[in-house]
Amino acid sequence: MNSTFLKKNLVYSLEVKRGLVEPEHPQISILRQCDLLGLPRASYYYRPTQAGNGESDENLLLRRLLDEQYTQTPTCGVEKMTFWLRSQGHRVNAKRVRRLLRKMGLEAIYPKPNLSKANPEHKVYPYLLRGVNIERINQVWSCDITYVRLAKGFIYLIAVIDWYSRYVLAWEISTTMEVNFCSTALERALARGKPAIFNTDQGSQFTSLEFTGKLLAAEVKISMDGKGRALDNIFVERLWRTVKVEEVYPKDYPTVAIAVASLGDYFEFYNQVRFHQALDYQTPAAVYFQN
Repeated sequence: MNSTFLKKNLVYSLEVKRGLVEPEHPQISILRQCDLLGLPRASYYYRPTQAGNGESDENLLLRRLLDEQYTQTPTCGVEKMTFWLRSQGHRVNAKRVRRLLRKMGLEAIYPKPNLSKANPEHKVYPYLLRGVNIERINQVWSCDITYVRLAKGFIYLIAVIDWYSRYVLAWEISTTMEVNFCSTALERALARGKPAIFNTDQGSQFTSLEFTGKLLAAEVKISMDGKGRALDNIFVERLWRTVKVEEVYPKDYPTVAIAVASLGDYFEFYNQVRFHQALDYQTPAAVYFQN
């Protein structure tokens, strides 16, 4: 069946679910559409919170600007971000900028959004990748969460990536930072194969028993970044920069449904079409499936 028709039908179904259009009779079930398109099935069930996730239009604009600037200059702290916003004509003080950055999970010095916070009651596993050469597929996988803006509001995106090939094995979106969308992405990735080591940061989503239990059951070694070691998950950080610059910022998604469909198209392009200089100008899929 034509994939363009399926994508349009899925977007339509999501808009019906959110009360944006009147329902008709779909020709294919929602779960079947998601399976055929390779999109996360759980994404259909995510509902946005109130418009803009409770933020004013002005704060949403500031968050959009901070997100873009952070992607370009991740070492800038509160004072520099405040100065930059003022230079763009926005009357803000450092206290407000600090609050917005914290709410977005953005932290200076680190070249990543520190969206996941540690839970002191969860076990933290040691970092296993110091000095390790990445020489084959399924040697190391990792995942991370990033903030993705919408025209009105925002969502969170998680992706699981194979370090050697840069292949995105699974991804999911959510309107909250609860662990379930992380667990769903992990399950979908493990359905494709199994890594020797799985690396994450020390966020509560990744140290939870719900998440680590799935890795232990699959007999996968768990590795967690040391505090202050932002480059331990560098391959996912590079992925986020690429996704935001090439996909998120130009699209300015008006709804969650359109964000899901568009990100699905992009990750297919990223895996199957986009050449990587670090892979000798091969695609991630070509490298991941070459053996």
